[in-house]
Amino acid sequence: MKTIPVLQLTDSNREALRRHFLSLDEEDLRLRFEHVISEATLMKYIDTIDFDRDAVFGVFDANLELAGVAHLGLRGEIAEFGVSVAPGHRGEGVGTALYRRAYEYCRNHRIGTLFVHCLHENAAMMHIARKAGMEIVTEANEVEAHLRVPAGDPVSFTEEFIDDRVGLFDLALKSQFLAARAIVEAMAEAAGTLARPLQQEEGGESQKDKKAA
Repeated sequence: MKTIPVLQLTDSNREALRRHFLSLDEEDLRLRFEHVISEATLMKYIDTIDFDRDAVFGVFDANLELAGVAHLGLRGEIAEFGVSVAPGHRGEGVGTALYRRAYEYCRNHRIGTLFVHCLHENAAMMHIARKAGMEIVTEANEVEAHLRVPAGDPVSFTEEFIDDRVGLFDLALKSQFLAARAIVEAMAEAAGTLARPLQQEEGGESQKDKKAA
């Protein structure tokens, strides 16, 4: 199985978060927030995320856009998990990778219960909850799922340390690749710009030769 690097986000990623949520359509947002949400309310949600209190995780794609985002809302020893995956990246295991990273975080930060609240028709979240072995309670159109989280151990602490470094390395690598691609494209464009006057000049000389003949 392909490993999907997950990075814990900070305030410096807020603009990327805006682009991610704006890439979701109305139905995606309804499933994520459990009700229809206006753009103004969405922007307020993003602006008020407290990265010092909560934990927010992201998966960046090759263009340094967020393919998926998980928000772990922390309230004492309870954490509420919410996740969204951008169109074009669904079915790639992004949501599962984000859940695993959030679960790992809970283990190592003394969070005893991982909690999910979603609409019953949120198939992606229901799949994650069932796969994680959560205790699921359905009431009308809403679902609550809970999972008791064991305390961290030396292995889980080491795994989190490695995952953090892998996430940072992945972001740095993609940034370098994107910068290199931009340079190559700029050089190709410059070469094309320089070539056009020469082609025009050659074309002009050909016309002169035809007239001379």
